[in-house]
Amino acid sequence: MKANLLRLVLLTTVIFTINSCSSDSSEVVTDNSTNLTAKVVDYDYNEMEIATMDLINEYRVSVGLNSLERINHISYKSEEHDDYMITNKVVNHNDFVARSENIIKVLGAQRVGENVAYNFKTAESVVAAWLNSPAHKENIVGNYTHFGIAIKTDTETGKKYYTNIFAKI
Repeated sequence: MKANLLRLVLLTTVIFTINSCSSDSSEVVTDNSTNLTAKVVDYDYNEMEIATMDLINEYRVSVGLNSLERINHISYKSEEHDDYMITNKVVNHNDFVARSENIIKVLGAQRVGENVAYNFKTAESVVAAWLNSPAHKENIVGNYTHFGIAIKTDTETGKKYYTNIFAKI
């Protein structure tokens, strides 16, 4: 009963925010009794992913916050969403509830947030854009402990897709 209510609340939150911005977050009570899938432990980061995470951490430290620890499973979930956006030629938070529920179940997260972006050429430009957007910046400076990111290029268009997921574990 509580799980169904939680899903309804999360779905409602996503529906109201999905068309208005490119950042999203969710906070739920953790129930580690079941896993939705196995934890992904291997992920190969490209230079731009590393640079983007470094810039986010540098910013957080510069404003007196903790740096975030990278988790491969979160980056894998980010990559799945990039693949979805590329396949469907969209930039959105579709299935954010499923991604956040997975991270909550598999990693024991208490809170999950997400930023997405499209067509930035450098790590500096995407981080600057996120920091200049109040909703995105809220995730970057949020009460999180871990994060993951995926940056993938659409082979047809050459445009980059970004999914950056934050978690408090």
